[in-house]
Parts: sequence; structure tokens; C-alpha cells
Amino acid sequence: MSKYEKVKGFYETELWSLGMVRNAVDRWITADEFQEITGKEYEKKE
Repeated sequence: MSKYEKVKGFYETELWSLGMVRNAVDRWITADEFQEITGKEYEKKE
């Protein structure tokens, strides 16, 4: 199972919050994958 699939599964089963998925960007997933998983545009936190 890829890291993308793991993050997607965690988010869909509500084990991970939106913030947790955001924190996975550039570590486990890309910004584009964040948008695919959540349906929201990725905005980098300052």
C-alpha cells in the first residue's frame, strides 16, 4: 500500500483530520494529492 493510499484511507475513515493530511504534504503526499484526497486546495501554512 502506498503512502498516498494510507493517507487517503486514514482521512476517509476519519482517523486523520484535515490538518493531519495537510501536515503529510511534502512528507508522504504531494499538494496535488492533498487536493485529490480532501477536495480542498492546499494552502501552505506560514
